[in-house]
Amino acid sequence: MADVPAVVAVPVAELEGLVVQDAVEQNVTPWTVEGAEVNGVKQAIDYDRLIEQFGTRRIDEEMLERFTRVTGHAPHLLLRRGIFFSHRDLGAILDRHEQGKPFYLYTGRGPSRGHMHIGHMLPFLFCKWLQDVFDVPLVVQLTDDEKFLYKPDLKAEQTYEYSLATVREIAAIGFKPEKTFIFSDMGYMGGAFYLNVLKISRSITYSMARSSFGYTDSDHIGKIHFPCIQIAPAFSSTFPSIFGNRTDIPCLIPCGIDQDPYFRLTRDVAKPLKFKKPSLIHGQFLPALQGGTTKMSSSIDSSAIFMDDSPNTIKNKINKHAFSGGPTSLEELREFGSNPDIDIPYKYLTYFVDDDQEIADLAVSYRKGEITSGEMKKRCIEVLQDFIGSFQERERAITDDDVKNFMNPDYPRPFACLAKK
Repeated sequence: MADVPAVVAVPVAELEGLVVQDAVEQNVTPWTVEGAEVNGVKQAIDYDRLIEQFGTRRIDEEMLERFTRVTGHAPHLLLRRGIFFSHRDLGAILDRHEQGKPFYLYTGRGPSRGHMHIGHMLPFLFCKWLQDVFDVPLVVQLTDDEKFLYKPDLKAEQTYEYSLATVREIAAIGFKPEKTFIFSDMGYMGGAFYLNVLKISRSITYSMARSSFGYTDSDHIGKIHFPCIQIAPAFSSTFPSIFGNRTDIPCLIPCGIDQDPYFRLTRDVAKPLKFKKPSLIHGQFLPALQGGTTKMSSSIDSSAIFMDDSPNTIKNKINKHAFSGGPTSLEELREFGSNPDIDIPYKYLTYFVDDDQEIADLAVSYRKGEITSGEMKKRCIEVLQDFIGSFQERERAITDDDVKNFMNPDYPRPFACLAKK
């Protein structure tokens, strides 16, 4: 596949007063993420616009202070840097934690051929930290059925095999089967799960589904029905081996903001079905190597850093494809400095380097022209090589039995006490 074309991300402030001759709105859905286009220039994703459009709330300093006060933990770097930036009813989860009432975490992944890329890792890294902070169960949905429905060239057996490989990757992040249930929709569907899917499907009209997802008359019925399957894990009675038949235990869903349409619909049907509404916390997208107008794509190798990339591949991708905020000459660098706001290597460092002082110092030095884009790339390469190399060591240690334990709904989990009234 051809490389993603390079783009120039223009800050919104610089567009003020610009005569707009041609504009295309940004498009953020569960299947497409594209920035706006103004006068032929691609723009970075406007997250403030998404908050307004989706009707969510920004995670502000007051919320971060409350999080610290309630949990006794300083916010994760993905929280304090605004990478997880938006929420629905996060305060309700903090209320439950203060009151000693249970909740659980729910996230998911659409398994695909090959390894995840570093953007896929973010919600799982964040979930691992949240699980450690709150000491709660985590359920992970692998939507191999959705992959089959949306990819007509794939066989069902293939997408299920993708799920098994994905379990290894998720396990390598550091999760334990005693606290984490990872399930394939194809493998787990039935019983209480299917019962909830049926209840949900009877609560959602075609008009509601079309309004939420933009379905057309040419979309087959499998696509239209699928949201019911992604909604069901947000309700605790879907997992009787963990929660029994309790319907009064809500969940917190860390996910990309593109997944919000599924869970707006979830919250709409929860009350009529006498389930607890889920809370959500939304993450930004890790931008493609070519710039901030779109996210990394598994189908475009040059747009992404994958978890099985070799150190040399990582180095070559960053050096060749990573969009730079630096000028083209050393003279311009010394005179004008560089722009870390649009520099992809710097952006990646903000996602993977915990040291706030280092991040701040890099930004200041880059703006002053004291470090070159090559030096910024070099630091990014070092960080990603270390992160991915450590992951690969842990993944090699995951056994077939580990995979079975994570996917076994009856594996002994200490949270079984939650099933009792």
